[in-house]
Amino acid sequence: MGQVQATTERVYDAAPERVYEALADYQVTRPKLLPAQYSEYEVRVGGTGAGTQVHWKLQATEKRVRDCLFTVSAPKPDQLVEKDANSSMVITWTVAAAGEGRSKVTVTATWQGATGIGGFFERTFAPKGLNRIHDQVLANLAAEVR
Repeated sequence: MGQVQATTERVYDAAPERVYEALADYQVTRPKLLPAQYSEYEVRVGGTGAGTQVHWKLQATEKRVRDCLFTVSAPKPDQLVEKDANSSMVITWTVAAAGEGRSKVTVTATWQGATGIGGFFERTFAPKGLNRIHDQVLANLAAEVR
């Protein structure tokens, strides 16, 4: 099994604090950011930042639906880390200053991939698909932080 990684970035005309606040709001803002690939979104514990537990289903491909139950931590002041109880997936959201009144969000998803030929295809194609999904989330975030 090899580790698979997908990373997507976007720069915003908004202060890092505002962007982080929006990302950390799993109760109100996060559901607005999710594209059609997400369903059954539900905050089960908390709702803001570290300690939040959130469930969703992610339809990564036409045939593949992941049932996700993430617990959120904030190991650094500019980071949210979501760890899935149902898989090895970890999603890290990092917000950094990108000049005066601007910020950059980097979202990195990692997981342990399959072995063999299936693993080869997963490492080759899954990051591209997940990057497209995360790019939609980041595009929707732009509207929220204006």
